[in-house]
Amino acid sequence: MIRYVVRRLLVAIPTLLAVYTVVFLFVRVAPGDPAVAALGDYASAEAVQALRERMGLNVSLWVQYGRTLLGYLRGDLGHSLITGVSIGEQVAVVLPHTLQLTFAGVLIGALLGIPIGILTAIRRNRLPDYIGRTLALVGLSIPAFYLGILLILAFAVNLRWFPVMGAGPFTEPWANLRHLALPAATLGIIMTSFVSRMTRSSLLNVLREDYVRTGRAKGLRERAVVYLHALRNALIPVVSVLGVQTAVLVGDSVMTEIVFSRPGLGRLMVQAMMQRDYIALQGLIVIYGAFVVAVNLITDLSYGFVDPRVRYE
Repeated sequence: MIRYVVRRLLVAIPTLLAVYTVVFLFVRVAPGDPAVAALGDYASAEAVQALRERMGLNVSLWVQYGRTLLGYLRGDLGHSLITGVSIGEQVAVVLPHTLQLTFAGVLIGALLGIPIGILTAIRRNRLPDYIGRTLALVGLSIPAFYLGILLILAFAVNLRWFPVMGAGPFTEPWANLRHLALPAATLGIIMTSFVSRMTRSSLLNVLREDYVRTGRAKGLRERAVVYLHALRNALIPVVSVLGVQTAVLVGDSVMTEIVFSRPGLGRLMVQAMMQRDYIALQGLIVIYGAFVVAVNLITDLSYGFVDPRVRYE
């Protein structure tokens, strides 16, 4: 297991390096001068040149590339070009909120999507199947930001069950959960649609296998056939979907955080893009890349729990 994890981490290093390289180049070839964006269009040429030297923009791209990379290796994400605040400190404040929202959406999707997928599979071409597939199709079709607005109108504005925006402090669990409910439901509904469809499709394929027919022929109860024999094999592709959609959900959390005015990496990223703060932007995108790599690693390791044939060698 340890050797497998080490190998996967070594494979992740070139991936993160490629992400960093692409982001580094894109944010610098984008139109506009970061120094001008920080000082304003009416700043003098001397002030702009002085700020460019302080930012390190007066040296070649290769030198900037190496300096920034060495800083990342030391855990230094740099300082914002606009506010001068440490990017690492900003990330430390908002990252728990983004992780909480993402994993709450994944948890809702797994807890609802897998049972719905099982129900629609064992009740194929019946009323529960039609309802489940229709709802899953609606969940896949509606954008996250629009779904969030609908939930705000229904449960925050009209019913006043939950707060409209913001995020409660972690020191107050009840307030934190009330602020989390609607954003997590937004992402959870989308995740539920993906998981339920994959669970249904995978379980239907497994139920056609010979060993399932043999179990039924031996007189096993249908519940035992489905839950003890078929479901575990059907969950293998479901685990893959959970891993992939977790990474996708991080992207959806950007718009969700904006709609609900929640603190998070998404809002920091949009703010950095609007202000042309390329140092903050590239640091945030690299963090997203590291998160996706970590999710893929966890997904690979989880295969062994649902499929005993997997060996970490």
